[in-house]
Amino acid sequence: MARVLILGSVILISVYVTEQAYFLEKDFIDNINEQATTWKAGANFDPSTPKEHILRLLGSRGVQIPDKAKYNMYKNDDDADNYQEIPRKFDARKKWIRCKTIGEVRDQGNCASDWALSTSSAFADRLCVATNGDFNQLLSAEEITFCCHKCGNGCNGGYPIKAWKRFKKHGLVTGGNYKSGEGCEPYRVPPCLHDEYGNNTCSGQPLESNHRCTRNCYGDQDIDFNKDHRYTRDHYYLTYRGIQKDVINYGPIEASFDVYDDFPSYKSGIYVKSENASYLGTHSVKLIGWGEEYGVLYWLMVNSWNSDWGDQGLFKIRRGTNECGVDNSTTGGVPDT
Repeated sequence: MARVLILGSVILISVYVTEQAYFLEKDFIDNINEQATTWKAGANFDPSTPKEHILRLLGSRGVQIPDKAKYNMYKNDDDADNYQEIPRKFDARKKWIRCKTIGEVRDQGNCASDWALSTSSAFADRLCVATNGDFNQLLSAEEITFCCHKCGNGCNGGYPIKAWKRFKKHGLVTGGNYKSGEGCEPYRVPPCLHDEYGNNTCSGQPLESNHRCTRNCYGDQDIDFNKDHRYTRDHYYLTYRGIQKDVINYGPIEASFDVYDDFPSYKSGIYVKSENASYLGTHSVKLIGWGEEYGVLYWLMVNSWNSDWGDQGLFKIRRGTNECGVDNSTTGGVPDT
C-alpha cells in the first residue's frame, strides 16, 4: 500500500512539473539575455504558470506563405494619386492623435481570441481615421469571436482574414472592454489580471467556453443592434512592400507570426528569435508602425496580453527578414464609410 502511495505521488509530481512553463523560469530568462543582442527579456508571467495557459493565448491561424495563399487575395497597389513617401519612422498613435483606440492595449483573457481582438481593433482604428475622428470607439471583439463560425472556433482560435471577410459581408457592432458597458456588445471574457500577490488570475483556470452568439445590444441598450453595424468594402492580405503604404493611407492592420518559447518574456528592444528557441504556436497582434534602432529595422506592435506584459503591452519585432513569418502574414480591409 505504501509503495502504491509513493508511486502515485511520484506520478503526480512528474505531471505537475511537465505542466509548468519551463521558459518562464529565471534561469531561462537569464540565458536569453546572455544571447540576445537587440532585446531584453524579463518576467511577464509567474514562473509557476502552466504551459497550457501560454498556449491558450496563441489562437491565430493566419501565418501565411505567399505561394500557398490565393494570389487574388493580395491587395494591388493603390493608384499613384495616393502615393505618399514612406518615412523611416512611423507611429499611428502620433499620426492620428485623436484616435484613442490605436494605442489601447486589450486583454483577451483566458481565450485564444487574439485573431478577433487584433482585427476588430484595427478595424475600429481605421474607422476613426476614415471619419477624421468622428468614430472613436472600440468595435465588438465579442461579436466577431463568437458569431463568426466560419472564422474558426472562438476561444480555440481563428483566421484573421476570415474576420475581415465577415466585416465586409455582415459588419460589426460597437463594443468596449469587459464590464465597460460601452457600445452594443462589450467583450465578456474576464481579463487575466495580477492579484495582490502577483499571481495571474487566469493561471490554472480552464479555457473560457465559447459564448452563445448574441444578436442584441446588452451594453448600451439604447443602441439599435441592426443599425450599429459597420462594414469594410474589401478584405485582403498585404505583401511586405505594401504594408507601410497601406498603414499610412488607412491606419493599423493585423499581423500574425510564429511564437517561440523566448517571446513570452519579451520586455524591450527589437525581438529576434533566439537561436535554440522552441516553437509554441501562432499569434495575432495589431501593427501600428515601424522604425529603426542601431541599424535594425522593426515593426511596432500592440499585443493583447494586458499592459503588464512587455513594453506596456507593446513590442517591436525585426522587419525585413520575415522574422517568425511576420512580414508575410498581414491582413486588412478598408472601411466602407
